Parts: sequence; structure tokens; C-alpha cells
Amino acid sequence: MTAIATAFGLVFDPYVLAVIMGSAVFGMFVGAMPGLTATMATALLVPVTFFMSPVPALGAIVTATAMAIFAGDIPAAMLRMPGTPASAAYADESYEMTKKGQLDLCMGVNLVFSVLGGIFGVLILIVLAPVLAEVAINFSSFEYFWLACLGLTCAVFIGTGDPLKGLLSLFIGLAIGCIGIDPAAGQPRFTFGNVDLLSGINFIPTLIGMFAVSELLRGAVTMEKAGMMVQQTVGNMFAGLGAVARKYWMNFIRGSVIGTVIGALPGAGADIAAWVSYAVSKKLSKEPEKFGTGHIEGIVDSTSANNSALGGAWIPALVFGIPGDSITAIVIGVLYMKGMNPGPTVFLQTPELIYAVFIIFILANLLMFPLGWAAIKSAKQILRVPRNILLPIILIFCMVGSFAMTNSLYGVVLMVVMGLFGWLLEEHGIPVAPLILGLVLGEMLEQNFMSSMIKANGSFIGFLDRPIAGMLGVLTMLLWGGMLWKALPFGRRQPAAA
Repeated sequence: MTAIATAFGLVFDPYVLAVIMGSAVFGMFVGAMPGLTATMATALLVPVTFFMSPVPALGAIVTATAMAIFAGDIPAAMLRMPGTPASAAYADESYEMTKKGQLDLCMGVNLVFSVLGGIFGVLILIVLAPVLAEVAINFSSFEYFWLACLGLTCAVFIGTGDPLKGLLSLFIGLAIGCIGIDPAAGQPRFTFGNVDLLSGINFIPTLIGMFAVSELLRGAVTMEKAGMMVQQTVGNMFAGLGAVARKYWMNFIRGSVIGTVIGALPGAGADIAAWVSYAVSKKLSKEPEKFGTGHIEGIVDSTSANNSALGGAWIPALVFGIPGDSITAIVIGVLYMKGMNPGPTVFLQTPELIYAVFIIFILANLLMFPLGWAAIKSAKQILRVPRNILLPIILIFCMVGSFAMTNSLYGVVLMVVMGLFGWLLEEHGIPVAPLILGLVLGEMLEQNFMSSMIKANGSFIGFLDRPIAGMLGVLTMLLWGGMLWKALPFGRRQPAAA
């Protein structure tokens, strides 16, 4: 109890509270700008933390990250431009709701379930950290290979319309992910002598191009048909939330659990949690045909998952010193810089700092509610700007975000190329979401496959030898077999005779 009391004293110091508030505003701004990711917000704060003691330094990172993950939902709903990769899974769904005149409900659901999902993840972090970390630490390349396969299977569910087009989009994403250095042999692949391509296709400019630039092109083509962006009056974001909560409370719990578990797996993160949760939501929904048309169900799952994943990612980081995602990788560096070696001993040596992190997590999620409300209210004014003025401004922000990720014009060129490609795909009815999923998980799939083959001396039996790997492998193959059965003529359900 003494450590907890000390932690409260450390957090509720006026200086620490001021740092938390400033970081919250900074994170909200960064997350709302397409291309400026939560990881970037964390990286930009690291130089500032050099001059801080451990509690305000960790408070700045925790708060900015939580705000950025939520703020990415704002441009996703208003302009079909996810501010962060964690919002990409349901950007189409949110935007379709906006076009149907349901922006207020969409933003209200995003805000409330982001707060609740974040708090859920923190509670799991506090209560079950050692248990979940023990499970995560047992994962080897074999388990991660099957986990990547399960994640790629989501492409069948997140692709609206024809499943074959969803698979085509997925394979295009996997092919694009092969560009760069071979992780096993170290040989360049498909670079055509271009030095910039040696590092592979950068994810953020691709994301901006596929979602933002393609939408800008679509808007430019229809400029004469619609001179303004979608206009809606500022209303009550919380009207109808009670009905949504009563109908989809199980979705919230399921999404939060999925997010926390995936967040606890080293190498995964909020973006993968959102994709998986959205796919599971569509698979288990009683109304799967409504997904992709502006259906709130998938948003409840995904927005709960990506925020709960933040707390989950700290489980292996604090208990074992293994980063759960790119953000906690930066956090581990900050911890070492402050003389706190993450691992089991940190709970014994400096328990007050661990409790302080828990308190800051809860405080940041509670602070998200008023700040998120203010951000949404002010951002909605963007919708009233004439399209011929708004589109060039958005394009400039896209270019800045893409340039910032590569520090060269390569990022901008990549953004434009991917934007044109994404626009062409969607014009032919091919969804871009599975492509992004393939690009996200392709590297994880290939690296773990090659590592596993080396460990197993080329034997495929090794992929099923370990208990957890065997369970994941059987589950994956059963899922594939079920989908193949349904695709065959004799596996389809025949209509009842009249």
C-alpha cells in the first residue's frame, strides 16, 4: 500500500499533470493528421523525455499514444483517411456511416468505446500481466507463422463483395511486401537497381496513398457533381449510444479481449488487433451483409480492440522486457535510459513506478473523453469547407506525412503511385483493405516461415510439433478447409424445395 500511495503522489504532482495534459493535446493532433502515426508521436517525444524524471517521461508517452490511437478515427470517419494504421481496418465503415448522415453516432461510438476499451486493457494489464506475459513468452517462430496465417485469413472476411477479389487483393499485398531485401538470404528482390526500394515498400505512404489519395482522386473526378464535402450539422454525439451499448455489449467485450491478447503478443499491435477484431466481428455477425455499408457493429469491435491493445502491449514490455509493438520498443529504450531495467525485478525494485504507469494509463483514458469530444467538435467544421479548397489542403498534409516517414521524395512518389493504384483497384471492385493486410502481415509471415524452416531442418512436421503451434495450425487448416468446402458446389447449402 505504501508503494501505491507513493505512486499517487508521483502522478498527481502539478508538473506531471501539466506534462500529461500537454502530451494529450500533442497526441490528439498527431493522430488526427494522416500519416503522423502514434509511433511517430512517441518517437518525437523521446528527445523531450531526456530532461524528465521517469514518471513524467512515461506519462508523456502513455498519454500521447492513447490519444493518437483514438484521434486516427476522426479523419477516417470524416474523410476516409485513417490518421493512424490502427484506424485503417474500419475506415471504410466509418466513412460510409458519414455519407449516410450518421457521423455523430459514429464519432460517439468511437470515443466512448475507445475510452472503455482502453480502460479494459489497463485493468487486464494490472490484474493478469504475469499470466498473459507467460503465454506470450512461449511463442516461437512456429506459433507466429500460424498466427500470421490466421491473420491473413481475415482478408476473406474484410473484403466486401466477391471473396475472390478479396483474395486477389491480399495476394497483391503479399507480392508488394516481397519488394526489398530477402530476410533469409539477404539478396535484393524486385528493386530494379533502385536504392530506395532496398528497404521495402514503406507502410505509411502506402496506407496514405491507398486510402487518402485514392479518395482525393475520386473526389476530384466527381468535383462537378458535388461541390462540397459531406455536410452535417453539429449534433449530439451521444444520442443513440445507449441502444448501441445494449445491442453490442458482447462485441465490446470480445473486441477488448482480442485487442488485449494480440497486444500482449510481441510483434503484434493495435493495427493488427483492429483488423482481426473487425474480421471476427463480420464472421460472427448475424448481419454480415451490412458490413462495408456503414454498419456500427464492426466499429464497436475494432475501436475497442485497438485501444485495449495498448495496455496489452505493455504486458511483455514491463514483465519480460520484450516489446509488444513499436511503441513499447521505444518505451523500453526510455526505461533503460532512466535506469529502469524492464523485467520481473522491476516489480520488486521500483514498484511505485509500475503503479504510477497504471495510474497514468487510467488517467489518460479518462482524459480522452473531454479532449476527444473537443477534437471532434472542432474537426467537424472541416466538412463545411468547399471541396476545391479542402482537397489540396488534405493532399499537402498527406505529402508531409509521407515525406516525414522517409525523409525523401521517395515517400511522396510512393504515396502517389499507391494512390493511383488503389483508385484503379476500387474502380474495378477490388477492395484495398486486404492488400493493406497482406502488406502488414507479409513480412511477419515470411520471416517466421524461413526461421521455422531453418529450425526444423526443412521439415514441415516441425510446424506442428509444439503444443501451441499444433493447436494454431490445426485451427488454421480447419478454417481453410471450411471455407474451401463452402466454396465448392456440393458444399453450398441447397435451397429447400417448395
